Amino acid sequence: MEKFTGRIAVVTGGGTGMGRELVRQLAREGCHIATCDVSPETMSETKTQAIETAPAGTRVVTFVADVADETQLRSFRDFVAAEFATDSINLLFNNAGVGGAGSFIDDDRDGWERTFNIVWGGVYLGTRTFLPMLMASDEGHIVNTSSINGIFASIGPFSPHTAYSAAKFAVRGFSEALITDLRLHAPHVGVSVVLPGHVGTSIVINSGIVHGKEPDDLDEEDLTKIRRRLAVAGTPVDEVADEDLRKGVAMMGEAFRDLAPLSAASAAEIILDGVRQNKWRILVGEDAVIIDAKVRADPEHAYDLEFWDELRSEGLFEGFP
Repeated sequence: MEKFTGRIAVVTGGGTGMGRELVRQLAREGCHIATCDVSPETMSETKTQAIETAPAGTRVVTFVADVADETQLRSFRDFVAAEFATDSINLLFNNAGVGGAGSFIDDDRDGWERTFNIVWGGVYLGTRTFLPMLMASDEGHIVNTSSINGIFASIGPFSPHTAYSAAKFAVRGFSEALITDLRLHAPHVGVSVVLPGHVGTSIVINSGIVHGKEPDDLDEEDLTKIRRRLAVAGTPVDEVADEDLRKGVAMMGEAFRDLAPLSAASAAEIILDGVRQNKWRILVGEDAVIIDAKVRADPEHAYDLEFWDELRSEGLFEGFP
């Protein structure tokens, strides 16, 4: 899909981060957009920013929906059809995501499944819900956001990352399998899987909100787990007061957003360029390119401590335990 002008796009998770930048940049090209998020406030900000730089007549509409809930996504689909008076759309960006519940063993099941159901379920249900509208178009494209964690299931040798990684592997596998399925049954619909590295977004902060675990909400059990994990990583914090530890957690979320090697705006540019070129696999960020190559070259040792030493010698994952 070489041009987005006059097309209709659906973007999930459009309130912040890459979702917001996708909305802004698509609107700038005259693409009409429907976006959903769980936060009406952040979506309102996205809409205002998008309209400011969009050509006259470009429409941006918002809808509150949790992508893990099929009923809410169906309501979003019906809203899109009514707002644009159409039975078709051209672009679907399954972008919404959340982190958290890294340990399959040490974290609670509800939190683990909440993460998995948003990250994987949002892509699965989003595609299920909007595929008929894509197939009804003259040209359609599905863009599924996986992650470098859909290739390499780790953010550090002392930081379990199972829910998010399992979900992102599922997103990648599903997207790759769709290539053949769409070629056979809907050849006018393409698919791309997006594999970002560290991008400056508020996902760490927003994940705390979604799970009801913002820094001020962290209880004694939460803080005990944090202390234990930091100690294993070689950073004991037994002498740090609870309130200072909560502040440290908040600072980590801000640092993830503010000190990333790639901005959300630059990430969105890479994604949209990849869609224009009909690339099925879009690596986002130099760190993603490096990690992808190294894991493919030596998968057997990808989780060894020495592998991490090699990554960090190249300046990757700085600040991660």
